[in-house]
Amino acid sequence: MALIVSLPIGTPPQTQQMVLDTGSQLSWIQCHNKKKTPKVPPPPPTASFDPALSSSFSVLPCNHPICKPRVPDFTLPTSCDKNRLCHYSYFYADGTLAEGNLVREKFTFSRSIITPPLALGCAQDTSETKGILGMNLGRLSFASQAKISKFSYCVPTRTTRPGFFPTGSFYLGNNPNSAGFKYVNLLTFKQTQRMPNLDPLAYTVAMQGIRIGAKKLDIPPSVFRPNPSGSGQTMIDSGSEFTYLVEEAYNKVREEIVRLVGPRLKKGYVYEGMADMCFDGNAVEIGRLIGNMVFEFEKGVEIVVEKERVLTDVGRRVHCIGIGRSDGLGAPNNIIGNIHQQNQWVEFDLANRRVGFGKADCSRSVV
Repeated sequence: MALIVSLPIGTPPQTQQMVLDTGSQLSWIQCHNKKKTPKVPPPPPTASFDPALSSSFSVLPCNHPICKPRVPDFTLPTSCDKNRLCHYSYFYADGTLAEGNLVREKFTFSRSIITPPLALGCAQDTSETKGILGMNLGRLSFASQAKISKFSYCVPTRTTRPGFFPTGSFYLGNNPNSAGFKYVNLLTFKQTQRMPNLDPLAYTVAMQGIRIGAKKLDIPPSVFRPNPSGSGQTMIDSGSEFTYLVEEAYNKVREEIVRLVGPRLKKGYVYEGMADMCFDGNAVEIGRLIGNMVFEFEKGVEIVVEKERVLTDVGRRVHCIGIGRSDGLGAPNNIIGNIHQQNQWVEFDLANRRVGFGKADCSRSVV
């Protein structure tokens, strides 16, 4: 499950579908010149962006400052292509490769609300139809470049109905529902605190613990904080579907699940190589036996996953607890994925360096 937003890019605007990702910095779109030319394959789907149709589009040359590899807080590998343009290539944690040229383009929301030209990637890989809206704390994320002080989204509950895509909500700026939100402070890291496994640009919060049913699991809060190598930070990530936990926390969750419904576990089954708390039986009945799952934060703030949503359908009549082991991601950290952000507002208040949560029915049109 991905959170897709449609944004108007260019002059005049072309609507582009982008995956909302609070865990990455670079925004990029699919670019293709759609003008038909002889002896050239047919043009790609109309969903991609055609630079030739925009008067505000420009490419970044190799000598542009952000094309210098490893500039502070923007570690994207860049190089010079044969046309002396700035080329980037980037591997995401799930193995997806994004590559293309760095360009500048405006986002045109209305006649009076137009961003200045922002740096973004222009990819030409036809296997992907959607781009990425990078929204982390990096200076080249969309949020930073567009000088957005806060943004929020409401993730609708997933559905397995074929051809049906539930619609949530996305705000840039103030959210009229924010009076009822409860906030946790973001953890910040100085330049001198940089550690190999730490992502200093992620939305890192201080998780305190996990409850399953009425039981508080015996997990020290330090497990949810960065250790000297940077492992263990807890991030709110809209771009990750599942939630991931470090080994010590994952094992405690699994231990409790085994205690509650052990005989019903699908033996020997591991989903995507990282999640082994899966079941063949009646998901509603098993969820009722497990009870609510609660992620606890500071100031009494909680993310409550109701028992009806503790299990998620992964296909072929198999349902899994939506939690995987983060060791398989390359960096052992804790990630709260969008599967556990359903039916609540999540607000990223950049000006006050905090994240807010508020319960909602996100499948309805919320304004």
